[in-house]
Amino acid sequence: MSTGLHFLIVEDDFFAREIVQGILGEHGICHIASDGKEALEACRRSYEEDRPYDLICMDIMMSGMNGFEAAASIRRLEKERGVVFSERVKIMMISALEDPINVMKALSESEADSYIIKPIERDKLLEEVSKLGLI
Repeated sequence: MSTGLHFLIVEDDFFAREIVQGILGEHGICHIASDGKEALEACRRSYEEDRPYDLICMDIMMSGMNGFEAAASIRRLEKERGVVFSERVKIMMISALEDPINVMKALSESEADSYIIKPIERDKLLEEVSKLGLI
């Protein structure tokens, strides 16, 4: 098991968090945020500690700051900190929303790197993480 990878799972549903953590926990350290505001604060803290996340798995539909807003805020934080494009955290949106409009919004406006549809399946999640070059 490699513990070099640093994951942030942003999901307001306990069981969905448990599923993702169970899968990714075999490949690194997982931190949890239950909404977009917590995710942004966790990212800010990770940069302050010079240990940025390698991957953020972000639900879209959350109360308060949703996944689109959180991802866009994380990208702004990276720009403010001078993070070069090749060193940005990978953001994977995970949602039950499978219509093309939400997929395109996640990939373009929120600058997500990947998008998968719930229910979360082990093979599908690991395939996407592999496509991102992390495992």
